[in-house]
Amino acid sequence: MTKLQDLSTEGGQSPWLDNLRRDWIEGGELQEWLDRGILGVTSNPSIFQKAMTAGDAYDEQFAALIAEGRSVADAFWEMAITDIESALAILRPIYDRTGGIDGFVSLEVAPDLAHDMAGTAAAALDLHARIDEPNLYVKIPGTAAGVPAIEQVIAAGRSVNVTLLFSVRRYEEVIDAYLSGLEAHEGPLDAVASVASFFVSRVDTEVDKRLDAIGTPEALALKGKGAVANARLAYELFGEKFSGPRWEALAARGAKVQRPLWASTGTKNPAYPKTLYVDTLIAPDTVNTMPEATLEAFEASGVVTRTADADLPGAHAVLDQLAAVGIDLEAVTVQLEAEGVAAFEKAFDELHGSLQAKADALGDR
Repeated sequence: MTKLQDLSTEGGQSPWLDNLRRDWIEGGELQEWLDRGILGVTSNPSIFQKAMTAGDAYDEQFAALIAEGRSVADAFWEMAITDIESALAILRPIYDRTGGIDGFVSLEVAPDLAHDMAGTAAAALDLHARIDEPNLYVKIPGTAAGVPAIEQVIAAGRSVNVTLLFSVRRYEEVIDAYLSGLEAHEGPLDAVASVASFFVSRVDTEVDKRLDAIGTPEALALKGKGAVANARLAYELFGEKFSGPRWEALAARGAKVQRPLWASTGTKNPAYPKTLYVDTLIAPDTVNTMPEATLEAFEASGVVTRTADADLPGAHAVLDQLAAVGIDLEAVTVQLEAEGVAAFEKAFDELHGSLQAKADALGDR
């Protein structure tokens, strides 16, 4: 048994792969990851940018679409949907085996809709209609506009991966939107699923920069501690919200918990252990979506032990200490949300620019 398999069977946490490429789908690498213990796949605009602009795996389909008179934007979505549908078929046995807990593949709505509630909801429902598979997650950003869109899509009986969460306060709004959506859905709840993608490493990147600027011994001693503490409080909130009469009434109708999904778990600071954001956040009913390097590092040196709720008082203390030295964590998370949306918009725009250049070159032949 691999360590990734141990993570799910012994740790209760599902390891997912944070990448999707056509050559992996066609060449068997994706299946090899599943054989090693991967239980789901996530994608985002940055991942598609890298996949579609490197090599020639998409050239044949792209050229055919452009020859048909399709726009560059339409061609992108057709190519992305082709990849997603292929991956969904490969992961469907996992979905069936786990009773709809794992085996999901995520596709994100266009990032320029992040502050458009109606546009986000319509785009998410359209993607679900175009890819009518039970193991599809459509990713909706957890922005202020995204929260009511999440509720609307869940109420329609469709599954959602809420992305770009940094704040425990916003995470609570997302949970409430999920619960309200379930309550509004008139049909069976057993086929409706959701994960809430709580970003981790980026919190340390920004908090550490601010601690360095403060420069006191008390501040510097807190480096590398804020992100894990913040995520642990999110897991504490998860336990509180998915218990009690409101949740029990939904569970009786077949509802599934909205699992916390730890995202951005590759270590960005080379001074920190490569598995920092995996080893410290293991607990039942969670997901960790990891890039390949982090998955390899965890297989080599990770430790499968329940840690996400092992020291909740300590996590609270870290956040209190950050506030005491002058770190406004809420301001940090607001900044990170804005930067995350902007980064995905930039990747999306660059991808479209690259595809337009290819289309222009095809037209010149």
